[in-house]
Amino acid sequence: MLRYLPFLLVLALWIYTFIECLNTPEDEVRKLPKIAWVFIILLFGQVLIGPVAWIAVGRPRRTSPGGRSVRRQWVAPDDNPDFLDSLKKDQEKKENPEDPPPHTA
Repeated sequence: MLRYLPFLLVLALWIYTFIECLNTPEDEVRKLPKIAWVFIILLFGQVLIGPVAWIAVGRPRRTSPGGRSVRRQWVAPDDNPDFLDSLKKDQEKKENPEDPPPHTA
């Protein structure tokens, strides 16, 4: 059973890098177009050249050197400029209604 372990590890790495490459957005792939990386991983997967090249060169960097995430994610709605603009517009509508209510006398 132990003699199959290297084959299974290579297969697992091959499948992992293939799926990761497919799930990576096109604009985040480095050095080559995404389709080229898919072919490299598939053609050179058994000899580990494709998967190791993808991990070393092709996949996007997950963190910056400072340890922070490269892509900024909004944490709360009050950090989202679109949400803040919509709040301002709603407040202005409440303060200055377009059609004043009819006066009843």
